[in-house]
Amino acid sequence: MHIQPGKPQQNGYVESFNGKLRDECLNVNWFENLWDARQKVAAWRVEYNEERPHSALGYQTPAAFARQLSLASSGSALRATPDEAALSQAANVV
Repeated sequence: MHIQPGKPQQNGYVESFNGKLRDECLNVNWFENLWDARQKVAAWRVEYNEERPHSALGYQTPAAFARQLSLASSGSALRATPDEAALSQAANVV
């Protein structure tokens, strides 16, 4: 998808992320050199992607959302063998 120069509203997701990166990481840190900048940005990225709650995930952290998703799908008939699925269906008929 081509974005016209001077039209950041054509890609709201990227612009939103860029604003968060600038406000929460770049504006609050003083970087002494490139290595220091890489370390601080990497730490912010881990916190942003793994530790902080996201509204798209029901204000859960990605790790908590993944655990909940794996628990919900662990008893799924999609992962069960045909024999296990038949037993599961038979148990639900009662």
